[in-house]
Amino acid sequence: MATLWFFLTALMLTVYVLLDGFDLGVGLVMLLRPGTEEERRSALGAIGPVWDANEVWLVAAGGVLFFAFPAVYATALSGFYLPMMFVLWLLILRGISIEFRSHFENPLWRRFWDATFALSSTALALILGVTLGNMVRGVPLDSSGYFQMTLFEDFRTGPRPGAIDWYTGLIGLFAAATLGAHGALYLSWRTEGPLRAGAIRLAARMCAVAIFLLSLTTLATAFVQPVIFQRLIGRAWAWPMLVIEVLGIAVAVWQLRRGRSQAAFVGWGLFIVGLLTSTATGLYPDILRSTVGSNWNLTIANAAAGGTGLRQGLWWWIPAMILATAYFWYLYRSLRHKAAPGQSHY
Repeated sequence: MATLWFFLTALMLTVYVLLDGFDLGVGLVMLLRPGTEEERRSALGAIGPVWDANEVWLVAAGGVLFFAFPAVYATALSGFYLPMMFVLWLLILRGISIEFRSHFENPLWRRFWDATFALSSTALALILGVTLGNMVRGVPLDSSGYFQMTLFEDFRTGPRPGAIDWYTGLIGLFAAATLGAHGALYLSWRTEGPLRAGAIRLAARMCAVAIFLLSLTTLATAFVQPVIFQRLIGRAWAWPMLVIEVLGIAVAVWQLRRGRSQAAFVGWGLFIVGLLTSTATGLYPDILRSTVGSNWNLTIANAAAGGTGLRQGLWWWIPAMILATAYFWYLYRSLRHKAAPGQSHY
């Protein structure tokens, strides 16, 4: 039962990155290519009806982690206290920048909030990548079951690393490039005119950067945490996830060259799904690895809640996910048409 909840939690986090990832990517696009006022309104209009709904998956995944693996929830949130505060503030800044920008018909006011949205989205993408890097590399867990980390030490990996070192920083850059490409592909699908043309050009560049960084992060992970690849190679049931990852990249690049933005967006989404699920498979059965010693790893065996609670929780999780899936299907089906500048107040 604990194994099931491990992968259900990983699935919910993957859905969050897949959906809210293009919202963050749109912010990165606006940072790299601010465009005109009309283009910025179109970009925000494309994500305006869905950005807050997408963040529900992060809240739901946190709730499931608290329920299924309370030890991991307590340890991670106390150890990552400062990064979590950054995440909360950035989520707040993103939300108010979208809602406040059109309260006044003032160019300076709107540019300020557009810049706030772009910077906070980019910073959030970097922090999420750094957090993933910490999960893969490990944290200084000891016999107490808790850990403390500074923001950075000497940028080297080791038994007592900081939250940011050369490895986690590289993962952060890779995450930002991947989500930037995701957002650019979304805009190329959902918008028209100069914004779409600029998004297509930027998507091609961001995809190339993300693929290059993927090769670097793969080599870096093999050096820092070789057990991930040993597990993936030894588990035949994990190979389809790696195939989905490679196939997603191929589909995205091929369809982008053919000018099929929606298919390219779907392909890049498959790449993200394959990447995150294969990472979770490589970590399993560990949830939070220790850099001090493998005896202190938090695993599904020593961090899960009781079996009775996990079984009862499943009967609540299933109808909740059915309702959530139905709602998101209706939401995205209702908004399947392209976002035009004149159709939104953004």
